[in-house]
Amino acid sequence: MTCLPKSFYHDEVTLVAHRLLGMHLIRNLNGIRIGGIIIETEAYRGEEDLACHARVGKTRRNAMLYEDGGAAYVYFTYGMHWLVNAVTGEYGFPAAVLIRAILPLEGLEGIQARRSGRPQAEWCDGPAKICQALAIDGTLSGMMLYQENGDLRIEEGKPVVDDKVKTSPRIGLGATPEPWKSLPWRFFVDPQDVTNT
Repeated sequence: MTCLPKSFYHDEVTLVAHRLLGMHLIRNLNGIRIGGIIIETEAYRGEEDLACHARVGKTRRNAMLYEDGGAAYVYFTYGMHWLVNAVTGEYGFPAAVLIRAILPLEGLEGIQARRSGRPQAEWCDGPAKICQALAIDGTLSGMMLYQENGDLRIEEGKPVVDDKVKTSPRIGLGATPEPWKSLPWRFFVDPQDVTNT
């Protein structure tokens, strides 16, 4: 399949978060394709967004957020988990889409081994689970997601029709103040709605 073009990521972050539903997150691991259909995302936008890593300004940890749209921003959290994001917009403005869940379709044997003991429905139903299942870590931060045959990329899929897309506030924001805590910047779709489109 063909990667989404760089221009895809140069739109406003909530639009990109919506449009990534139905697209394919692909990891190339030792020549083997691993991945699936994106079914849940969250948008984070700018230093004014108090749920965004950029709220503290540019730092060594979050510098990838300020890169040109189409780069992967992979970060470590809680001392144990990697999370993968797609940077959006123009260089210098920090915004990214967190990939929260995928429907795994390729490389299932490897995914099962890395998610040993979990039922298939729970292999990739959270952002840290995706990274474990697809062997994504900080070495992939900065990869261009539009690069054909790259080790981490997002390929074209079938766009999800608008009436199948659901929204909610972003998850796990804790004490984040309003209005940021309640903004409906989480986008998701039922798995059957991407397999039947």
